Amino acid sequence: MFHKVKAVNALPGFRLSVQFAEGVTKLYDVKPLFERWAPFRTLECSPELFSRVRTGPGGFGVIWNDDLDLSCDELFANGEIVKTPFDGLMAFTDATRLWGLNESTLRKAISYGKLVNGVDACKYGKQWVISAEAMRREYGEPANS
Repeated sequence: MFHKVKAVNALPGFRLSVQFAEGVTKLYDVKPLFERWAPFRTLECSPELFSRVRTGPGGFGVIWNDDLDLSCDELFANGEIVKTPFDGLMAFTDATRLWGLNESTLRKAISYGKLVNGVDACKYGKQWVISAEAMRREYGEPANS
């Protein structure tokens, strides 16, 4: 499955908290990269640069500058899963991209009772979120994995 990064935060001890589009959060320890890859030593010497980590274009990884980045696959494969109250929740836009559906399909499923508002999905302001469990139950495994 292809994993897209939705958000990243720098943590003390050169660790990253990485939220993925499918509703999973992982902690990634950057310290081992200091010894393996010379460019990453820049981060060890500059905690300020480390703290400026951001999501790369399209969510394909995280970046610090033009020379330093990590792919979403590396972060997902070698990150440690963290349990959060938001596990398994994803935006409609992410769910439709992963399952190859239109957002209107999900909105109609709620209006027809196939997906239950407040149980399977919920609207927060202008943003709808849905559980990955409900998506799998109603639509099977993601098409774009």
